[in-house]
Amino acid sequence: MIILFDLDGTLIDSTDAIVGTFHHSFEVHGFTKPDDEEIKALIGYPLHIMYKELGVSEDDIWDFVHTYKEEYRKISTIKTKLLASAVEAVEEASKFAKLGIVTTKTGKYSKILMQHFDLMKYFDVLVGFEDVDNPKPHQEPILKALESFDKNCEEIWMIGDTKLDIICANNAGVKSAAVLSGYGKKEELEAFTNNIFNDVLEVIYHINEYKNYKI
Repeated sequence: MIILFDLDGTLIDSTDAIVGTFHHSFEVHGFTKPDDEEIKALIGYPLHIMYKELGVSEDDIWDFVHTYKEEYRKISTIKTKLLASAVEAVEEASKFAKLGIVTTKTGKYSKILMQHFDLMKYFDVLVGFEDVDNPKPHQEPILKALESFDKNCEEIWMIGDTKLDIICANNAGVKSAAVLSGYGKKEELEAFTNNIFNDVLEVIYHINEYKNYKI
């Protein structure tokens, strides 16, 4: 069995880091800062799409992204925390499945975060934004992650908190489960999956029960 995890809103809460770094980038470039809720509503999308949706012109977007990454690198481990059930969920999942991470965050900084929390040791692969040409909801990130695993594995799950994660899973032809611990709204997630849980630990219990039921 293979279980793939999203990061933001699924295993970690980096809301303060993300929102604060967005405000920093707007200040640096002399633009009016967006509302916090506007930023939160876009978490899960790649940075350049978030900036575009926040009104930054195409000519300026990549300067903003560069400023963001420089600041985020400095504060990410300080202002990011694990969600309450994350450690237990990962530890439990590792007992019966191979694990991977599929995120739209920069892979380099995501690995640093997971090492900071002493969780990277449980994962065989981490696919970040720079590792693919087409980020979520395209299927490429999941297919890229699966290259690190047994090609004959039939039981594959993707766990995430936004519709992007679930659509990505659906496009890749793998099972999906959504959590309400992040940024996606239940009514929005229900359009793409019937497997909706309060947090990632509930999902792992469900997958384990499902696995045992099939045996």
